[in-house]
Amino acid sequence: MASSSPSSNYNQEVEGGHIIPLDQNILQKHVAFFDRNQDGLVYPLETFQGFRAIGFGVFFSALSAFFINLGLSQKTRPGKFPSLLFPIEIKNIQRAKHGSDSGTYDSEGRFVPSKFEEIFSKHALTYPSALTSNELTKMLKANREPKDYRGWLASYVEWKTLYVLCKDKNGLLPKETVKAAYDGSLFERLEKERSSTKKKAVV
Repeated sequence: MASSSPSSNYNQEVEGGHIIPLDQNILQKHVAFFDRNQDGLVYPLETFQGFRAIGFGVFFSALSAFFINLGLSQKTRPGKFPSLLFPIEIKNIQRAKHGSDSGTYDSEGRFVPSKFEEIFSKHALTYPSALTSNELTKMLKANREPKDYRGWLASYVEWKTLYVLCKDKNGLLPKETVKAAYDGSLFERLEKERSSTKKKAVV
């Protein structure tokens, strides 16, 4: 059943009235979790809510919302006048792709399996399916492009945040967790786990 929303050419209504985008590439799926009202746009408040939903504190969530939307909004709105609401257009998120990354997303936002596997074949030297903190740091350094300081910072923040949030009891970042982060399913899982924990605490 097609949605009657203004963005119906991009969305489809499914079970329970939940709206999901059609023809999403993997990078769009990664970002779509933060589109809390599922209108194809991510505003700073939604970015904040998304970070809070997966377990981050108020300060970090607010800081992330400010810098992410400020940095990505206009890049995803080609030809449009800058908006002080700083929305991110999910359908154009590949335009905001930064350098000095692993290359697992290509220039169109598609998933590149060979590049994903390289993360672990090249850098997971202690355990074949997980990264230690030191291995993660070495990978970030290996991916650096000359003088791409913005890319260096973006990659560092993204990966270190993922490590802090998802490392296991042995201080390892598992391969399956990284894969889930790329396709966005990790965020859904973390939100459900956090919600479940809250309910148990109330009971």
